[in-house]
Amino acid sequence: MTNFREFSDLAILKSLGTRIKTERLNQDLTQMDVARRAGIARIVLTRLESGKGCTLGSFIRILRSLGKLDHIELFLPEPGISPLQIAKLGGQIRLEASGKRGRPRRSS
Repeated sequence: MTNFREFSDLAILKSLGTRIKTERLNQDLTQMDVARRAGIARIVLTRLESGKGCTLGSFIRILRSLGKLDHIELFLPEPGISPLQIAKLGGQIRLEASGKRGRPRRSS
């Protein structure tokens, strides 16, 4: 398993691009095949595979065209609501963050 915490943003994009390309090749699909299925221009897929990234919408379309959309659940599972937070808020569900933690201090 890859430890992405150690990677720069560019290295992560490169790794994702390589994985998409490998999956495409494993399925014996051309870039044009995937682009048509995804409803995107081939250059979008080329840019992703070369590590230059693409929009989130295009990424989702590409995953769908490769039959890998369900893998989003592995990558970012639904977090659910913390029972401790619900108890702390008297049964209410939090709708926005207070911003108290991690807020940058203003300099005078």
